[in-house]
Amino acid sequence: DSLQSLGPHFAALSNGSVTDKVTPDMAHLIHPYWNQFPAMDPIWAKILTAYMIIIGMISWCGNGVVIYIFSTTKSLRTPANLLVINLALSDFGIMITNTPMMGINLYFETWVLGPAMCDLYGGLGSAFGCSSIWSMCMISLDRYQVIVKG
Repeated sequence: DSLQSLGPHFAALSNGSVTDKVTPDMAHLIHPYWNQFPAMDPIWAKILTAYMIIIGMISWCGNGVVIYIFSTTKSLRTPANLLVINLALSDFGIMITNTPMMGINLYFETWVLGPAMCDLYGGLGSAFGCSSIWSMCMISLDRYQVIVKG
């Protein structure tokens, strides 16, 4: 196997698939396509877990400050800034709901929260993600109108 020739660090990756640790209640949700990929090295799972914690704390603080300043400063409550606060709220929502679930997923190297939480994770990620995207689109449109249309 070509991965084993790279040394003992990569040899463990060649012995299994990324789907090997999937719990039985989740197995029916995994498409066979994912069986072709080798498992992630456990050290990377821990590094990514730490990364998610750090990014989550930074996002929590940053978006929290934006929300706090907006809510305490009446002069900032302009229509254009409502789009910025909407972006901060949707990003804050993703950090509150999806980041902890992703951290748990990375730590255990598989989804351990069950099918219902998987559906909730996907639904919340989609809703907050679409909200962020649409907020950025509307901010861009607003800036375009201010700059080009005057």
